[in-house]
Amino acid sequence: MVPEALGALRGGRVMSSAGLSTSRHRLPGSLAWHIGSLLILAVILYPVIWVIGGSFKKSEDVVGSLDLFPGDPITSNYTRLGEGIADISISTFFLNSLTLAVGSVIGILLSCSLTAYAFAKIRFAGRNLLFTLMIGTLLLPYHVLLIPQYVLFRNMEMINTYTPLLLGKYLATEAFFVFLMMQFMRNLPKELDEAARLDGCGHLRIYWSIVLPLCRPALITSAIFTFINAWNDFMGPLIYLNEPDKYTVSLGLKMFVDQEGVADYGGMIAMSLVALLPVLAFFLAFQRYLIDGMATSGLKG
Repeated sequence: MVPEALGALRGGRVMSSAGLSTSRHRLPGSLAWHIGSLLILAVILYPVIWVIGGSFKKSEDVVGSLDLFPGDPITSNYTRLGEGIADISISTFFLNSLTLAVGSVIGILLSCSLTAYAFAKIRFAGRNLLFTLMIGTLLLPYHVLLIPQYVLFRNMEMINTYTPLLLGKYLATEAFFVFLMMQFMRNLPKELDEAARLDGCGHLRIYWSIVLPLCRPALITSAIFTFINAWNDFMGPLIYLNEPDKYTVSLGLKMFVDQEGVADYGGMIAMSLVALLPVLAFFLAFQRYLIDGMATSGLKG
């Protein structure tokens, strides 16, 4: 027993020495990896920190000063937001952006999910051709279609309304979201559809009662991207909206520059920071579903 115990003790010492040596060899690599990660994180977070610090600076110090945070911070940039811009309340811009964002989310979820269900679950003549044409629209740059669409809406007397910004969302013109939902629906078990048909359900009942609840991760993923894109959209409102009281937050920011080209950088940065809060709150509320949707949309059942 004694020789066996001594052998085990010696073997344990050898293993512990080997493990210690291995950990010592891994320490420089691990340290370098963590330092590199922190440097990359600092580069990514630098714009956010700069915006936060700039919101507490005077307008003349935003461009001329290199300090991230001012030595004498001020809060007047935020208090001026309550006074509005050009006799227009800041809440008006936020309400307009919220209207467009929520309207876009509703339109995308309804139209794109219906189109995705048709491509995924219904066999009809020309389905492959129509699907190819839909995917082909992803290759068209937005600026190529901008002038024809503007002429069309101008002839229909829809300029200076929200209709040009929302109509396409209710006609399933966003091929990316149609493709995302269709891939998710294709992975659902076919036995569910067959069992529903045996119970006398039609396509509309199957779509509403069975497919949509199971596609919640894909729907929420589409909703998050749509909300962020609609909230941050600048080109669309710039082209179609003319009256300041209909401006969104992105257009309201340019009103901090007067006709003489003098910009209120402090107020602009403060409003930019406040404008990030709704998007950040919306993302944090549904980020778990976003990750689930992106992780499961490519899986096959």
